[in-house]
Amino acid sequence: MKQVVQNYKSGELAVLDVPVPACKPGGVLVRTAYSLISTGTELMKVSEAGLSMVGKARSRPDQVAKVMQSVATNGVAATYQKVINRLDSYTPLGYSLCGVVEQVGTGIDDVAVGDLVACAGNEHALHAELNWVPKNLYTRVPRGLDPRHAAFGTVGSIALQGVRRGEPRLGEVALVIGLGLIGQLVAQLLSASGVRVVGVDPDPARCALAERLGAAACGDPQSAAVESAVAELTDGHGVDQVYLAAGGADNQPVEVAARLCRDRGRVVDIGKCRLDLPWNAYYEKELDVRFSRSYGPGRYDPEYELEGRDYPIGYVRWTERRNLACFLDLLARGRVDVEPLVSHTADFADAVRTYQGLKDGDLKAVAVLFRYTGQAQEAAAPTVAVPAVKRQGSAAPARPAGTPVRLAFVGAGNYATSMLLPHLARREGVELSTVVTTTALSAANAQRKFGFARATTDLDAVLGDKSIDAVFVVTRHSSHAELTRQALLAGKTVFVEKPLALTEDELAKVLAAVEESGNDRLQVGFNRRFAPLLREARKRFGPRTGPAGLRYLVNAGRLDHGSWYLQQGTEGSRFAGEGGHFIDTASWLLDADPVSVYAVAPSGTEDLQVLLRYPDGSTATISYVTTGAPGYPKETLDLVADGKVLRLDDFVRASVHGRERWVSSRLPKARDKGQSAELAAFIRAVRTGGPMPVPLESLVATTSATLAVRAGLAGGAPVTLARTR
Repeated sequence: MKQVVQNYKSGELAVLDVPVPACKPGGVLVRTAYSLISTGTELMKVSEAGLSMVGKARSRPDQVAKVMQSVATNGVAATYQKVINRLDSYTPLGYSLCGVVEQVGTGIDDVAVGDLVACAGNEHALHAELNWVPKNLYTRVPRGLDPRHAAFGTVGSIALQGVRRGEPRLGEVALVIGLGLIGQLVAQLLSASGVRVVGVDPDPARCALAERLGAAACGDPQSAAVESAVAELTDGHGVDQVYLAAGGADNQPVEVAARLCRDRGRVVDIGKCRLDLPWNAYYEKELDVRFSRSYGPGRYDPEYELEGRDYPIGYVRWTERRNLACFLDLLARGRVDVEPLVSHTADFADAVRTYQGLKDGDLKAVAVLFRYTGQAQEAAAPTVAVPAVKRQGSAAPARPAGTPVRLAFVGAGNYATSMLLPHLARREGVELSTVVTTTALSAANAQRKFGFARATTDLDAVLGDKSIDAVFVVTRHSSHAELTRQALLAGKTVFVEKPLALTEDELAKVLAAVEESGNDRLQVGFNRRFAPLLREARKRFGPRTGPAGLRYLVNAGRLDHGSWYLQQGTEGSRFAGEGGHFIDTASWLLDADPVSVYAVAPSGTEDLQVLLRYPDGSTATISYVTTGAPGYPKETLDLVADGKVLRLDDFVRASVHGRERWVSSRLPKARDKGQSAELAAFIRAVRTGGPMPVPLESLVATTSATLAVRAGLAGGAPVTLARTR
């Protein structure tokens, strides 16, 4: 792979071929899509590298002190050799990027291959095609956020931590000195917090940009306009806080801060500027001087950054990683706008020329992005494999006449106890044998309510029980694939609630169990295709000859705070958990499996628009929204083809319009979404040994299409569903 490096002794910049980093435990391997040049920190390092040895020493007195200590301990010759070896080595550049997870290390369960993430760290988010990033230095990019903008995550976290150190309050006035990249972001964050901002910078273009992005007034530090603006906004008292986001050896920023800050105001140093504090000015106003350390708590702590040990949120609300996630959220919701800050986007191959242009002043920029052309195209046009089903056998022996079908339930949560068990408990020829839960009391409650013969917390005992014919997996989403795999290997017929799998790897393991055991007796709880009203409407619609257009609106609504469905790090997104229902329904109505998926998400919401394309040219659009009116029906569907229209209104009424019109009567009771008919078909297949209600190939295709939605959101382009052999 290629990486930007610099020789600090000679000042040479180069793009080198270097080995691909290993994907170590506790982190992920990320293929970079965009990385951001910090025009302050990085250019300072590049400029220092071009100085003479004396100039380097003058610019880094802290390092000179270390050298002198080494001379006293080790002698001149040994110290000289050590310093030269250190200087005459390539060092990396970069610390803020956005990319796609290519490989997941052991111990990581909050992201998966294909996820779009923002990464931080001057050792882990480098200007390189691939980076290994430990857990606390990356975070998933919100749906719909442009990867170019997500690449600002680290620099945004620095600005955000600085603002937190200033403790701004509604109605206050702040002075931001230095309107480079960090200063521009600080000004926007303060404005978003209800603080009025005055900016200071000698560059008129940067002042104009800050005003355009929300600052009340900006100007040169020597101009009377700045003092007038401060006096007008504060009634002559001075600003409540000052943010030093400037660099250089000039002491002017701290002097301006003292002059324009109010009595007992706060001064926060974010940049690296000279801090020769004028004692009288700071003493007389009793100014509170604070430092902001990089991205936030956790920075420079190896146990946090390298070993992944998080700080409890009750003690440290805003850590390095939580700051990164917060800034991305602000971007996604439009509270901060970084697009106007992007002065230039360069191809990664032109990195050396870009740095040289910045250093020489030929390229005037606030923010510059590197675009990794090949990698960005791969991320933008991903392919999700639809694995082939390989089986040794398909039929199961029929049960002897009069013998009940014995069922075991793994999990007894709300869905199982409200939508499945009531239908099975009263079904003739079915015996509820065993219920397995992780807590003894929930198992006992299910046994008491539905008449299970046994209640236990021992899954192995159930899988090893030869008398049990079928196992229902009705647990949280993250455990579905593994429990299904174990039950298939144990020779059981399996009914698993959606989703079958949350990742391509999980799906592959389920199919490996099918191939290994020869047991393909699997059903996923896609119940809507069994709904009597929808089946009748499909029958009335009749066969079609041309391609169809299907529109499916799912008014999902918002979840209650604390719902485990919100635990996306472990349980997947809401659409990953529920979307298979709607894809399966569309595919059943169109009598085909999709060949591509295109997904987009409006910025700042959890809403999704998913477009499925089918082999005959048919399309299905699924609008999955959480921002709709609570009183509006949850599911409405329209199917149009051959001069006919099928309409479904939330499983309460259906109609077909064509040569003849058919309208169902309104159902007298609750909606029937097909659970009873689905369970009847499943029990019949178990009893007779006949085919499963839905072919396994269809279940796999629907699961792959659901997984492709995430890949499509990350890549921003249609995802091809490639069938393997």
